[in-house]
Amino acid sequence: MTAAAARPLEGVRVLDLSRVLAGPTAAQTLADLGAEVIKIERPAVGDDTRLMGPHFQGDTDLVDRSAYFWAVNRGKDSVAIDLANADGADLVRGLAARADVLIENFKVGTLARYGLGAADLAAINPRLVYCSITGFGQTGPYRHRAGYDSIIQAMGGLMSITGEPDGGPQRAGVPMIDIMTGLYASTAILAALRHRDRTGQGQHIDLALLDVMVSSLSYFGVGHLASGQVPQRTGTRNPVTHPSGIYDCSDGQIMIIAGNDDQFRRLCGALGLPALAMDPRFTTSPDRVANAHALDEIVRPILASRPQQECLAAFEKAGLPAGPINDLGRVFADSHVRERGAVVSFDHPAIGAVDCLASPMRLSATPVQYDRRPAMLGEHTRRTLRDLLGLSDQDLDALQAKGAIG
Repeated sequence: MTAAAARPLEGVRVLDLSRVLAGPTAAQTLADLGAEVIKIERPAVGDDTRLMGPHFQGDTDLVDRSAYFWAVNRGKDSVAIDLANADGADLVRGLAARADVLIENFKVGTLARYGLGAADLAAINPRLVYCSITGFGQTGPYRHRAGYDSIIQAMGGLMSITGEPDGGPQRAGVPMIDIMTGLYASTAILAALRHRDRTGQGQHIDLALLDVMVSSLSYFGVGHLASGQVPQRTGTRNPVTHPSGIYDCSDGQIMIIAGNDDQFRRLCGALGLPALAMDPRFTTSPDRVANAHALDEIVRPILASRPQQECLAAFEKAGLPAGPINDLGRVFADSHVRERGAVVSFDHPAIGAVDCLASPMRLSATPVQYDRRPAMLGEHTRRTLRDLLGLSDQDLDALQAKGAIG
């Protein structure tokens, strides 16, 4: 066998001062690509998510078996340092001097009070890429507000277009804006590293959840700018094509999208109604959207009379996009999901094997390697400070006695 290829980001050191979801997602993405990620956590408590449920079963401390924490913190070392302690802040400055990237999601100005702001650390390490993730950004009238995914979904318009037409606004079931912000952050960091490698200069990345939310409105946002019209909630229906949405079968539900006229003709054939495709009310996508209710009155009773798998098999044969409405149990039992390796297992030092979600990145030459489980709180504090800052055991004992480290 040939030797394993170097990981894409091997040799890049990241300080992850972030907590909860957006920042840790960015840092885990970089860790998946081979970066050395040092997660700085509060002594005794750690990342906020360590105490959030659900927790894996076992007799270890809650902070070391949170499913939430394990979802976005694989591949990282955990170093417990109190940033509010002067000696602790000094330690972080020392680590930043030896880092390539720093990720943080404190409120604007918080880290500057400890001498750990972007300008402070740039003076120590001009090559540092410093990524700040906040709810509303480093500038603007809302910059000092705390940002939470659900608040951003509300303020950024996503809730207004999510939900049933006759119901109220709804939040997305998964905190997608946090996750998308983390992915944008990792992309921006990679671009800044590329710039740094060419010029020798780091930079400050200002990422805001609200900016990501507004940008992610995509064609809904551009459509409003073009027409002045305010999009309304359409439930599971696609507002620009039909049939689309959830339809009842005799024993379950399916999601259908006939994305163009050819797909609609194939849907009609699969339903045994080839002549329906020639009905002038339904010839084009705009026609079908305008006459969606009339079209549904024809399609829904046919689907409701047939079993789910029969409908799905007919649509599969016709090449029509359709799928079952799965709960998470069915998702992880799906043969395709299993074949794609969506679940990976880590060995927890106290409770044994723990299943987690795999990265969706499939690189042919440098695949993601799942060889480092999420760390226990403060697991690497002494080793990291000894190796990177040259501190002795006596030094570390003194820092622990002062409360600077955990």
